[in-house]
Amino acid sequence: MSVSEKQAAATARPELICYAIDADAPAIVPGRGEREWMDLTDQRYAYRCIPLSIANASGWEILSPVAFSATWFGGDRTSDIAITPIGPRAKVERIVSSHFGHGVLTFHTGYLFRTSPGWALWCRGTPNSAKRNLIPLEGLVETDWLPFPFTMNWRFTRLGTVRFEEGEPFCFVTPVPHAQLDQIQPVIRPLDDDPQLKTAFQTWSESRNDFNQKLAQFDPKTVAAGWQRHYVRGESHEGKVQGYHLSKRKLKMPKK
Repeated sequence: MSVSEKQAAATARPELICYAIDADAPAIVPGRGEREWMDLTDQRYAYRCIPLSIANASGWEILSPVAFSATWFGGDRTSDIAITPIGPRAKVERIVSSHFGHGVLTFHTGYLFRTSPGWALWCRGTPNSAKRNLIPLEGLVETDWLPFPFTMNWRFTRLGTVRFEEGEPFCFVTPVPHAQLDQIQPVIRPLDDDPQLKTAFQTWSESRNDFNQKLAQFDPKTVAAGWQRHYVRGESHEGKVQGYHLSKRKLKMPKK
């Protein structure tokens, strides 16, 4: 590929192609902004944190086509994890296994992924969610050249049994500009170097403190407002829209 072709590829719309290895490969769906624990917060308070719900939806979920339970007995051998199907055994064995030992549970995605040049897939568990006794192991996979599939792995944190339901996500994939990350040079500067930004910060800080004081004093208007909505609207305190902003993300469903 020539230099001009590489430059054109780098500025083109990123692609994510999911080549199904099996005819009945697991479903892939856009990530959801909602979480059960967020629903249960007082007045759904957690959804006021827009970065939280945007992160929840910034990728695609790969869903388990089967239900099963897995028990770790504490050893490092592959036989120290017992997988119990809740449904067709053959289907469960094709999706999940104890492959690496050391309390690691391995999922097979059923796909060979392809991303645009310089882009990779960040593979992990669904953001801002958790399973008792089990943590997802994250990986950054160079899917712009890899000619074989990767696995999604979870590691037991203690002895016991976990369960995955049919339709529960076991992997969350997000394309990232892998080739550009090494070009970023972080710079640390005093806030005084940017007087305009410093003024905006001070205005926000004073407004925030004033709002919280009035809230603590049960000021009727402040209590009715409940919370400040500048981030939700993508605005500074002067009311100007600042840069690229989303208050809700809805990714595209994979098409065939």
